[in-house]
Amino acid sequence: MTPEEFRILGHHLIDWIADYRSDIEKHPVLAQVEPGEVRKSFPSTPPAGQVSHDEIIRMLDERIMPGMTHVQHPMNFGWFPSNSALASVLGDIAGSGLAALGISWESCPSLTEVEELVCDWMRQLAGLSPEWRGCIHDTASTACLTSLIVARERATGLIQNRGGIQSEPRPLVVYTTEQSHSSVRKAALLAGFGHENIRNIETDPDTFAMLPQALAEAILQDLDSGRTPAAIVATSGTTGVAAFDPLDDIADIARRHNIWLHADAAMGGSALILPECRPLMRGIERTDAISWNPHKWLGANMDCSLMYVRDTQMLQSVMSTNPSYLKSASDSQTTQLRDWSIPLGRRFRALKLLFLLQIDGIESVRDLMRQDIDNARWLAGQVGDSADWKVLAPVRLQTVCIRHEPEGLHGEALDRHTLAWARSVNASGKALVTPAILNGRWMVRVSIGAIPTTREHVETLWRLIRDTASGILK
Repeated sequence: MTPEEFRILGHHLIDWIADYRSDIEKHPVLAQVEPGEVRKSFPSTPPAGQVSHDEIIRMLDERIMPGMTHVQHPMNFGWFPSNSALASVLGDIAGSGLAALGISWESCPSLTEVEELVCDWMRQLAGLSPEWRGCIHDTASTACLTSLIVARERATGLIQNRGGIQSEPRPLVVYTTEQSHSSVRKAALLAGFGHENIRNIETDPDTFAMLPQALAEAILQDLDSGRTPAAIVATSGTTGVAAFDPLDDIADIARRHNIWLHADAAMGGSALILPECRPLMRGIERTDAISWNPHKWLGANMDCSLMYVRDTQMLQSVMSTNPSYLKSASDSQTTQLRDWSIPLGRRFRALKLLFLLQIDGIESVRDLMRQDIDNARWLAGQVGDSADWKVLAPVRLQTVCIRHEPEGLHGEALDRHTLAWARSVNASGKALVTPAILNGRWMVRVSIGAIPTTREHVETLWRLIRDTASGILK
């Protein structure tokens, strides 16, 4: 493809994306295909020649679109917000078009310095002190893995430079809760801690936040049994119920025992840009690492996850790689982001945030987030005022956890009812919600946060949920 051919098809593609976003409500929210159906729509052998521009657009319409779950749809209340503001999409296109090679400062000074810049802008907007420096990862899963590897090395005095974790005589322990994201356990396993050395600390039965006293007791038990407490992963905005672990109290315990404290704020971290929400994360300044995802609630196109640390020297001691072919005369004057994360190379992700902040502006982002919080509180009020319906967890941000509990339904029968009406809502294509388990029983999460979602959409969802649940009983 020549630049001129790119220009022509690119115009068609931008028009197609703009039309899609304008008309997104005409699509069912959940993909209406069977497993394997999308793949079968394509030839089983590679294309023998080129296809026309019109055929490319037709492929999107006829083969790709049927298999899309439309997470930008205003009736998408599933999982968590995965917002993709069009301003950020343009930044992603610009980054792809520039096709930078991000393996050192010298390979693309703009990539490194703009990433440093937008990370510092986001630090300021989040109200964090200048002690923190950050970089961009793909997801919070990778950021958590990076943090736990650093925690492992900090607890052992850089044992990677000696015999590795298998030579450590005292088992290393990680502390978290059952409410933490599944990626935390995965990261602990990948970092070599082992299943037997992951502690799920008890949570408050009402708030679902980690209980500091239970954490303190677990640490003392491990110390008495000859283990080394290495890391605590506290969550600010859990995936299930948007619970916030008490960072101040946890930080007291972490400092007492010199334990690395990671704040996983993948979802809730975006709320730091709202001054009124910062008390939810009181104590975050006392952690050792923070990760959060602007590609969730903030509007940055996926993938864009921020990770901040204060001890950048420790991070670089663990992550540094410096082959001869990447050395340059400017090394002592510049940041080498390859020493801040797992991959050697990186994409120009920072442009997604740069475009978002410059084109849409932070106040428009704040306005949307506040609207989501107001809509969540409205929905929680409606549910709480309705017979046989219950709100199951405090509504801290934009997630509302609900259950329909008609008289006479308990235990497994209630579970079957919950799954039946949730799946019926989703299968209708009119909305998308997420069933999940809380305290051993199924409930439904309503996660409000798609950019075009208004109060009218939330009202429509509430009517749909009530009618569907009532219909299931008949």
